[in-house]
Amino acid sequence: MKLPTFKAFIDAVQEDYIAHGRDWTRPGLHALAVHRFGVYRMSIETRALRLPLSAAYKSLFTVVRNVYGVELPYSASVGRRVIFEHQHGIVVHGAAVIGDDCIIRQGVTLGVRNMDALTEAPILGNRVQVGAGAVILGRVTVGDGAQIGANAVVLEDVPNGQLAVGVPARIVTRD
Repeated sequence: MKLPTFKAFIDAVQEDYIAHGRDWTRPGLHALAVHRFGVYRMSIETRALRLPLSAAYKSLFTVVRNVYGVELPYSASVGRRVIFEHQHGIVVHGAAVIGDDCIIRQGVTLGVRNMDALTEAPILGNRVQVGAGAVILGRVTVGDGAQIGANAVVLEDVPNGQLAVGVPARIVTRD
């Protein structure tokens, strides 16, 4: 994985700002900015220079987690223009992958099924929409353009462009 430069970090935050409707007060934008800062700080090779940035990141991460309720560690892979539409109760596992142009609503969990397989986290494709309260667990791939309904529990792959609803989630055919 190629680590970003400072310019790439600034460009990504600017793109997130535009995607969030140019509203700098949105908690989802703050969570993404802290996440991208955490990823950027890892590009600094000299440990002594990285140490103060790591302390700042951990403080900011704690504030975003405790105040906004968005737990988005730097180890998660997050694409461009991702929108966390509402705050509170959003938990993203550190091994999860979120594609470009995804929308994630409040109460969503992207996590592992089993503590013996900590790297088996969900992979969201591009343009995925995840409804409020949805839970996606394990090595699940959600295809490009798919939608996950509110409060769905996804335990199996969702093909491109499909809608998954229910507990456990099942694919609903769309015209």
